[in-house]
Amino acid sequence: MIRIVIADDHTIMREGLKRILDGAPDIDITGEAVDGFEVLRHVRQGGFDLLLLDLSMPGRSGVDLIRQIRSESPKLAILILTMHEEEQYAVRAIRAGAQGYLTKESAGTQLVGAIRKVASGRPYISTEVAEQLALNIMMPNESLLHKQLSDREFEVFSLLVSGKSITEIANGLHLSVKTVSTHKTRIMQKMGMTSLSEMVQYAVAHKLLSPFKT
Repeated sequence: MIRIVIADDHTIMREGLKRILDGAPDIDITGEAVDGFEVLRHVRQGGFDLLLLDLSMPGRSGVDLIRQIRSESPKLAILILTMHEEEQYAVRAIRAGAQGYLTKESAGTQLVGAIRKVASGRPYISTEVAEQLALNIMMPNESLLHKQLSDREFEVFSLLVSGKSITEIANGLHLSVKTVSTHKTRIMQKMGMTSLSEMVQYAVAHKLLSPFKT
């Protein structure tokens, strides 16, 4: 039996995932989490084999949360389930310690197989993202500005273009406002931009903008 915890701040999404998994006799949902703090509470309590994790949740999230989980529970399997199809999100999540990366669009057909594969110790990447990774390898484009950013800078960039204020980002990532402001300055310098609107336009053009949550 594969015991999993579902971490997503949308009730409708969690319920939908549970319906998808109802027909899998070897998968047991042992818990749910709606933010990074609840995720870490489950991790510290243990008693499950795989974490199904949304990249964008309130509180600590994304690459930062993956690294924290990996440091506290090295053997826990982590499968990312996200709206982000851009391969840079997958690359950074996997480098941080996730074993699998699945888009929510693919959940209906690929979720059960992805859980089984990751739980068995093998990596899994959804078809759409795998195709992007292959194209990126065949036709590398190192000139893409966001690829110059560190993982932390990319995380701050993603939050800024999704509409978060510097204070909100600082609170969510457990950083000082000054540190986040410094990250913002470095991001703009590296990307050769002078305003947030330029960053947003770039994010939209390169499909890096986090989907708006309702």
